[in-house]
Amino acid sequence: MVTPSIVLLIALALGFYNVGTIWAMEVDIFRSWRLVGEPAFHDVQTTHWRKLPYWIFAPLGAALLLSIVLVFYHPAASPAWAIWGNLGCQALSHALTGLTWGRWQAALSRDPLGPRSPYLARILRTHWVRTALITGYGVILLIWAAVVLG
Repeated sequence: MVTPSIVLLIALALGFYNVGTIWAMEVDIFRSWRLVGEPAFHDVQTTHWRKLPYWIFAPLGAALLLSIVLVFYHPAASPAWAIWGNLGCQALSHALTGLTWGRWQAALSRDPLGPRSPYLARILRTHWVRTALITGYGVILLIWAAVVLG
């Protein structure tokens, strides 16, 4: 039987996987795009997009699902701030991605300016917010697990 503690541990593992991928995006991937020449830019971005369902969207979706499950099926003595903070950070990150970074990346894929695109500049200037939200939910899960399982 899958206990609430196991669900929390799986959520924690996924959370830290997601923290790692968001930091890779923040400090390496998006910033490297500025260095790609215009002729190859859209090929690089297209290759990146083809990989996202596997190494970004599936783990994020699973993490969000587990966070919703943890609202109803969590270990005893789970702090309410952790339950709702975890879900809140993820929900806000997903909402902001749909409203901003996702739209900007779609526009960037059509922008002939490639690495000089104002959309890439916007992503680079603001993506730290998403990085902070994903890191925040990972830290919340770590503290939560330490409190109830430690």
